[in-house]
Amino acid sequence: MRHVANSFGHTLAEHRNMAFAHQGLRLGALSYVPRRKAGTPRLRGVLYSGIILMAPWLPLFLGLAFTGCSSSAPRFKSPERAGERIVQEDDEFRFASRIREEETREDDKKVDVNRLKKEFTLPTVPSSSHPTITPKGLNRDRVLLDVVSYLGAPYQFGGSDKRGIDCSALTANVYASAIGKRLPRSTAAQYELGAPVRKDDLQIGDLVFFNTTGRAPSHVGIFIEDNLFAHASVSYGVTISSLESTYFKNRYLGARRIVK
Repeated sequence: MRHVANSFGHTLAEHRNMAFAHQGLRLGALSYVPRRKAGTPRLRGVLYSGIILMAPWLPLFLGLAFTGCSSSAPRFKSPERAGERIVQEDDEFRFASRIREEETREDDKKVDVNRLKKEFTLPTVPSSSHPTITPKGLNRDRVLLDVVSYLGAPYQFGGSDKRGIDCSALTANVYASAIGKRLPRSTAAQYELGAPVRKDDLQIGDLVFFNTTGRAPSHVGIFIEDNLFAHASVSYGVTISSLESTYFKNRYLGARRIVK
């Protein structure tokens, strides 16, 4: 009996110890919380903050990453200076090949630019059709001389000088130097200025606009006289074209008079 009792008592003790041990394991498991690595919450907070701060700029970065153009035309150059602020010029640089093809095929009113260049540099003989000072106070000779100084400059999307220039930069530069008026640096913004002008009432200095890409306005030039206008062409660089050309007649959008 003692043996049995001892055995029974030993067995109960063992069971009691095993129960306590099991209970301890359960409590330990319930109270266990994995320790985070040092610095993890701070790093995560920094990353979240960075993402939130960068979110507004994400479309700009994506646009710059996917923006680009290539062309073998000698008068078409891509931007060269990294970090230069480039104003979107209404997709003309992306449709350069198509524009050149269409303009070459449909420009049936060729202009002798060299002849005009010589004429525009000669002293003006005032007449009723070509006054030296326009009714709006513009100096005709000054505007023409500024236009002539850019003739032959290559087209460059985002460019703004004679080494390479786009259409809205040409009009802005001529206005700044010849007229003394500052214009916005994009075709769309220039289209919002001034007052609309009928095609048969155009005067020197009026801005003429075109839809060359399917999204208007995409191209701008400065009216000279005799249905001619100067512009930075994707196909030919800075040149003079006729509003009577089939290409420009079919894509003519309207005109704005900036100087009132």
